[in-house]
Order: sequence, then structure tokens, then C-alpha cells
Amino acid sequence: DSWRWSPDSLSIAFHLNPRARWHDGRAVTARDVAFTYGVHVDPAVGSPVASLLGNIDSVTARDSATAIFYFKRRTPEQFFDATYQLRIMPEHSFAGIAGGAIKTAAPTRVPVGSGRFRFVRWVAGQRVEIVADTTNYRGRAHLDRIIWSVVPDPTTELTKLLAGEADFVEYIPPPQLPQLAGQPRLKPLPYPSLDYSFVAFNLHDQNNPARPHPVLGDRALRRALTMAVNRAQLARAVLDTLGTVARCPCSRWQGIADSTIAQIPYDTAGANRLLDSLGWRAQQRGGIRRRQGEGMPLRITAIVGSGSTTRMAMAVPLQAMLRSVGVQLQIEPLESNLFGERLRARHFDAALIGWHADPVPSTVRQGWSVASARDKESSNFGGYESPVFDALVDSASAQTDPSRAKALYRKAYDVINSDAPAIWVYEPRNVAGIATRVHAVSMRADSWWARLPEWWIAESERIPRDRTGLRASEP
Repeated sequence: DSWRWSPDSLSIAFHLNPRARWHDGRAVTARDVAFTYGVHVDPAVGSPVASLLGNIDSVTARDSATAIFYFKRRTPEQFFDATYQLRIMPEHSFAGIAGGAIKTAAPTRVPVGSGRFRFVRWVAGQRVEIVADTTNYRGRAHLDRIIWSVVPDPTTELTKLLAGEADFVEYIPPPQLPQLAGQPRLKPLPYPSLDYSFVAFNLHDQNNPARPHPVLGDRALRRALTMAVNRAQLARAVLDTLGTVARCPCSRWQGIADSTIAQIPYDTAGANRLLDSLGWRAQQRGGIRRRQGEGMPLRITAIVGSGSTTRMAMAVPLQAMLRSVGVQLQIEPLESNLFGERLRARHFDAALIGWHADPVPSTVRQGWSVASARDKESSNFGGYESPVFDALVDSASAQTDPSRAKALYRKAYDVINSDAPAIWVYEPRNVAGIATRVHAVSMRADSWWARLPEWWIAESERIPRDRTGLRASEP
């Protein structure tokens, strides 16, 4: 409920609301905060946000209501570092559970929270259900119950919305938006996005990560592939007017990316010349290139999650663009769980990926830093490493002058764009589908669900439902 900075700005003391309770009735204490930090930086746990907490030196409980965060250096992001990435965990629930065992422990499957909704059930691959915590210290949520329904593909999502079996779908692909027209009980709901999509290259041999990828380990070849792709045309083909070309591994909503960031230009003639110079030649016009002296074809397999309508739609024109310069791109659609497993195992040549960025640009470390490349639990799936890029991001994040910070971030993006570890394709403009009876307050770019406790439905618009979430039988 309050916080105080130390005179030297190297620590923040957070005072907890004395009325805060876990849903099992126990008080939320500073020990829970310190415990949570310890879990997230424990290498045995492998938290994906560990690399973002590097400026926090330690967290201690001065007393039951005061948690103190100590920092290694003063930066503009200290408060963000302390408050954004950590979801506070109840220490008493995890007593005796350590390291990697936390991932599969019972309290992880049946979590105890302290928010305005409490957990009810989780049926893996099907649904998650939460209900309003009627005695919560921050006040009761306006909605009684929320059910997340897990469905296999976007078409099924929209079908449920149109049939009245769902009230909200967080993203409607542009080709499906016209189906909301003429539906008086539904409406589109635009909201800001921190997402970007790209074609990631695996820079390492998937069978022996100690060696470079036999094709994509070559920086010049990756640049040639990027030159062959008309990203503006690709973004239009996939998103029409509901998207823009991505300029770097960031979102425009972070306030850094603009037209001054250097790009590898679309230039098929230049791509052909560069591939020729690298020894990849086609035996006949329009044929697939082969490496001289070896005969190995210039063939790349790209995995893509079959549940993503937009990235699946991107695959065919991307194939055609690369085919025009003699590159054979094979597309391997995968169910979402298998797609995630292949990414984490680094078992791919290329991958069509969508990424949700954090609000501050320094979190680019999570997916593109040297430290993340060497952390098998991180999202640096392609293994990109550049000490120069890291140093520029570190310097930018430490700047108190916003204009100086922007200049350094732009230099960092120039470096990574020049290295071409990925082809940045598009940033979507998010449009949700929502029932008109549901009154949603403003949705944040970083998390549309952040203000769910304030959403509401008028008494006259409520629909009786049974415990499965389906419409109850009429009286």
C-alpha cells in the first residue's frame, strides 16, 4: 500500500497492506515476497524472467509487513524490475519444495492467490475457472465467475463466440472480422498491442549446438534471405490494414522504434548477387540453389504453430518470396504444445513466431542476449549472441536521459538488424471480439486481462449458466 526509496536510491522498502490475505486465510507477508524473488532467480527453477532481474541484488523481509529490494545500480527501471515480473507466491504453500520440483508441485497446479478472483479448477488443455473472492481486501470483483475455454484453433474460437458459447475472444484474425458484422449481440473491440511476429533462424546445428548451423550460421546468408522478403507486402497479405511492418525485436508501443532504425532493404537482385558470391548457385534459371562443390540444396524447414491463423497465412507468400531467389522453404505445421517443445529443444531450422513484449525495451534481453542464448529455459530459441548488442542495451537501460536512452537502443537495434538473426515481419493491431452485454474497461497493451475485476454485466443482461459454463435449460 506504500513504498519508500532510500536516500541513495539503491533500495525500495515496500509496505504491505495489513488486510491482504491469501485465499486460504493466511496473511500475505514480506517473507512471501522474499521467497518469490528467491524462486525466480534459482537456476534450478529456470524461470524465464530470471535474466530480467539481474539488477536486483537481494530482497529481504525487515518485518512481516516490509519487503526491501536492494539494487546493484541506479537505473530508471528499478521500480519496474521490482514490481512487474514477480507474481508473489505463498511461502507456506511451497514449504519443503525446492528447485525444479516447484514446476510440477501440487500448489502450482492448484494455486493459492491473493487477488480479487480465486482459483476454482484447471482442466489441462480444456479450461481454467476462477470466481470472485467475496471478502477480498481490495473489494469484490464485479463479475461472479470467469471461465477460460481452451480451444484448438481460431476458427473454433470464433464459432463459439458467434454461437453465444463465449463472451470474449482476445484476438480475431483480420480475415474473420467481417463475420462480426450483422451480429447485434457482438462487437469488435480494438486495443493496443505489444506483439510482433518474425521468422527466427536457428544459428546453431540442432543436432550439435556447439557448432554453427550448416546453413543459417552464415550471417551473410541470413542477410540475403532477409533481402528476398518483401515484408510490407507480407504484412499486408496477412493483416491488411490491421498491422504494420516490424522494424526490430520490439513494439512501437515501447516508444523506441521509428524510421531511423537501419533496415536490411528488400532487394531481390542484391539477394541473388549475395547468394551467388557465397557459392550457392542454381543449375538452371528458377531452380533451387546448391552449394558449389558439395551439391547440398539451399533448403530450410520452418516450423509454425498450426493454431495461429496469421502465421499460417504468412507461410505461403513467404515460401514464394524465397523461392524467387532459389531458396526452398518447407513449412512444418505443428500443434501448439509440440511447437513449443520443438522451440525449447532448439530443434528447428527456422520458426514463425509471435512474441509478446514487455512495456520497457530493456526486456529485449529475455530473447536476444548472450545470457539468454546460454540459458536453455529462455526464449532465445535461435541462440543469437552479440556482446556489442548486450552492451548497448545495458547502457540504454541505465540512462536517465530519455533521448540518450533512445539513441542507444536504436544503435542496439541497428546491430541486431545487421546480424539478421530473424526477419521481423509485422506488428498486429489487436482486435478482440466481445458480447455487447459485457462492459469491458480499457485494456492495456501488456495484459488485456489486468482490469478484469472491473468488467461488469448488468443484472438484466445476465444469462443463467450451469456449472460447466453452458447455458442452463430454460425454466
